[in-house]
Amino acid sequence: MSALGLGLRATPVVMAGFLAVTVVSAAAPVVVTWLVKDILDGLAAGSGVHETFGPAVALATAGAVMAGAPQLTGYLQARMTRATSLLVQERLHTAVDGFVGLGRFEDPEFLDRLRMAQHAGGLAPFQVTQAVAGIVRSCVLLVGFVGSLAVLHPLLAVVVSLSGVPVLWAEIMLSRRRAATFWEISPTERRELFYATLLSSVEAAKEIRLYAAGGFFRERLLAERRKADGLRELMDRRELRVQASLQVAASVLAGAALLWAVGSAARGTMTVGGVSLVLAAIPAVQSGIAGLAGETGQVHHSLMMFDHYVTVVRLGPDLPTPRCATAVPPLRDAVELRDVWFRYDEGTPWVLRGVDLRIEAGKALALVGVNGSGKSTLVKLMCRFYDPTRGRILWDGVDLHDMDPVELRRRIAATFQDPMRYELTVRENIAVGDLSALDVPGRCEEAARSAGVHEDVARLPHGYSTLLSRTFRGEDDHAAGVQLSGGQWQRMGLARSFLRADADLLILDEPSSGLDPAAEYEIHTRLRARRSDRTSVLISHRLGAVKDADTIAVLQDGRITELGDHAALMSREGTYHRLFTLQSRGYRERADDPVDEEAYATHPLSLPGPSS
Repeated sequence: MSALGLGLRATPVVMAGFLAVTVVSAAAPVVVTWLVKDILDGLAAGSGVHETFGPAVALATAGAVMAGAPQLTGYLQARMTRATSLLVQERLHTAVDGFVGLGRFEDPEFLDRLRMAQHAGGLAPFQVTQAVAGIVRSCVLLVGFVGSLAVLHPLLAVVVSLSGVPVLWAEIMLSRRRAATFWEISPTERRELFYATLLSSVEAAKEIRLYAAGGFFRERLLAERRKADGLRELMDRRELRVQASLQVAASVLAGAALLWAVGSAARGTMTVGGVSLVLAAIPAVQSGIAGLAGETGQVHHSLMMFDHYVTVVRLGPDLPTPRCATAVPPLRDAVELRDVWFRYDEGTPWVLRGVDLRIEAGKALALVGVNGSGKSTLVKLMCRFYDPTRGRILWDGVDLHDMDPVELRRRIAATFQDPMRYELTVRENIAVGDLSALDVPGRCEEAARSAGVHEDVARLPHGYSTLLSRTFRGEDDHAAGVQLSGGQWQRMGLARSFLRADADLLILDEPSSGLDPAAEYEIHTRLRARRSDRTSVLISHRLGAVKDADTIAVLQDGRITELGDHAALMSREGTYHRLFTLQSRGYRERADDPVDEEAYATHPLSLPGPSS
């Protein structure tokens, strides 16, 4: 079993010790019962102190073993749990990190499975190991006590043994139902966690309090909790009915066996020690049967839950990767899109419809279009976060399918409109763009200067070692960290991309969103210098910021409808002309004044709404 194998690989010596202690502690009650029988029979026969001294010492020794075993077992269990959980988490997140694209992270069913894998992966190996140890313990108890009953009366041993069959069957059926209930509850619990995060996160706190939406989200949270609790209640009732019925049956059997033993002793066919053995053996056997059934059910349940972990770990790449990948050379000719069609799922609308585009090496291409026209999706395809549904994307004539995605992305530097806000130090936040910068003093500072955020960082309490978080505390500082403004975070994202100074393709997806006009002008001035003689793709709703691009492509309904430089597109008086004129109107004294392109390029306006 893979779950048991993980535990064995994590801590082989500790697991062996755990199983050994389990066997010894399970055998001890059998030994104690026989020693008590021998002592009682000896006393009844008139034996003296000398005859009973040896069994009494052995009885005390067995008692000491039974007393110390739980503490040692608990210690070994804790060690196994820590080591196994560490190994499981390492393998799970290594597998998830191996996913090439983004598709699985947008699949609700996969996210449910991933959550189950995170939960069950760390627990199941330990639970299986614990259950196997419990099965061993129960088997030792059953063999010892059923054998003891067989010595007294074979039929009694058979009847008691057969009584365990329905118990075992019931536990397996219940374990299946438990696993099914966990899977059914998983989406509900994920939504509950979402609402709980909203109600407790600083990001949502402003709007929730401003609009008094706390009660709305609280009711949503409680509704999800009630739904999950209702499913758990149904499961608990089912277990109560089954287990209560089996306990009643076990009590009837124990009472019948006790009456038989008393009757046998009254008739003189059984000694007092034999009666004590029956009194100890019957509940021990029933406990062993219940333990065996329970542990078997636990193994079954844990393995069903562990299957989610195994499934995620064995999924493999989400996008096809070649065994012998073509090297990704420096871009010398062009990036080409040939008849590229794309949609996110079967049955959903097409986002891109037959796009043909050539991005010459060393040139700047600007993508322009209204929200939802497919600009950001096109960029994701060039980064190979997805593959085209139809068509091809070529890097110097080589299909991206034939390249190693990791090597391809090393040739790309990108700034997205929603840069990630890592709750790390400033230096670590920037170094995410190229982690080798952590080992080279000054690289992060240089990138921050290029992005225009160095002066802001210098004013922070600990400079580049300042923690950018109000959630955690710094390792060397008891005070909480600080939080940046939206514009400062945007510059942090730019700094990450600036670390990749040797990247062949620079992608800038709304790099100045969230900045004030002066900061925006400064950033675009820096970017123009940065893009000089480099292959770059720029997406911006600020058309004044893209007018100097070598080529401007207008996307509309997933198609390129206009292509050319600024002057050519303005003379065509199409979509680009309409958008540029609309944005620049605010910089004219009257609507019919000629467009002051120089003023507009200095202080571009933006169209409202989210990007595509």
